[in-house]
Amino acid sequence: MKRREAREKAIQVLFQLENTELTVTEAIEHIVGEESSPFFEQIVQGTVLHMEEIDKSLVEKLENWSLPRLAKIERTILRLAVYEILYTPETPKNVVLNEAIELSKTYGDEKSSRFVNGVLSKYAK
Repeated sequence: MKRREAREKAIQVLFQLENTELTVTEAIEHIVGEESSPFFEQIVQGTVLHMEEIDKSLVEKLENWSLPRLAKIERTILRLAVYEILYTPETPKNVVLNEAIELSKTYGDEKSSRFVNGVLSKYAK
């Protein structure tokens, strides 16, 4: 599984976790079955494990928005991207930003990519 696909599947897993009572393992199995990768496992498990710190960091960067008020898909994409920015220093920040913007174009509405870019660009500084 390539990194782009891993991020896309991770978004699906994390979105599902927010909307169901599934465990992380059940959500992963539902989305990828047996086709996993170490990178995929790391970003899903890491995002879930560090959710409190990620959310706290996001709240500091959001202007005129609260985390619960964000669209679920935007919140999910931001959480995954912030996990990578904060906890995977080997991944260049510009790659994380570009991937998050592309995911928001695919799964969000026409304004999602600009919003995600605006929030994540504060981490690039």
